[in-house]
Amino acid sequence: MSLMPAIPPTRTLGSSDIVISSLAWGMWRLAEDGRTAANAARLLHCALDAGITLLDTADIYGFDGSGGFGDAEALLGEVLTAEPGLRGRMVLATKGGIMPPLPYDQSPDYLRSAIEASLRRLQVDTIDLYHIHRPDILTHPQEVARTLDDAVAAGKIRTLGVSNFTTAQIDTLQYFLGHGLVSTQPEISPLRITCLANGELDQAMRMGLTPLAWSPLGGGRLVHAENERDRAVANALDRIAEEAEVSRSVAAYSWLMAHPAGIVPIIGSQNPDRIAEAAQATAMRWTRQDWYAVLVAARGERLP
Repeated sequence: MSLMPAIPPTRTLGSSDIVISSLAWGMWRLAEDGRTAANAARLLHCALDAGITLLDTADIYGFDGSGGFGDAEALLGEVLTAEPGLRGRMVLATKGGIMPPLPYDQSPDYLRSAIEASLRRLQVDTIDLYHIHRPDILTHPQEVARTLDDAVAAGKIRTLGVSNFTTAQIDTLQYFLGHGLVSTQPEISPLRITCLANGELDQAMRMGLTPLAWSPLGGGRLVHAENERDRAVANALDRIAEEAEVSRSVAAYSWLMAHPAGIVPIIGSQNPDRIAEAAQATAMRWTRQDWYAVLVAARGERLP
């Protein structure tokens, strides 16, 4: 049985000239449990040593409902200040546009201030990839585009992306942007497969956007199955994982990466062993039969 194409260890970020790893490491839990800069540095080194160069954070990471806004960025900034050489080894991505306790704000004044605040907390001159975290319905996309274009022109941001946008919202923002989008960050996992049929990935391929998948393990439900569907998908992944001698998590990452859109899973683990293990995903090879078997389990019904 023929194998699908091998998963490359690196990819180009959208239409840019930036080369990224085929996996990303996410820091939404970096500031949890009183983690220190030394702890954070160990995790960062672990990701980089595993070949994971795309590091994803956000200004909202660390917020616990009452405080902590910006804590993950600030912690990463401490690490980069202590070890300046690390900056050149990574592609640094962050997100903005959420302002607690408000839901979303991308008005020009706030978005400009959010970008400046992220730069200060991260203690860098330039952010490689800046995402609008969630769409602000009350700000005209032309205003958002103008603010982002200005930040790129000023050298504060290299490339632009969106997170949790609908296909129509992506099309509209792209229309107004002078510096086009290079990425989109939706939730994608073997348990969240709506993107395979609702046009999200088709749009990404048409526009040349790199899809960055948040929650690629279904919010942990692929590790700790909660219902019959979770268990069916886990069992389908386990069969293939056992043959490849990898964990279920690695098989789940690899299943996403095998899609022709070039999905980049964002690993959420803050466990060094789990981060290092994830790199095995690029070595897996899939047959169409095995890939579709996981999809059928996720659908809960046969393909038409």
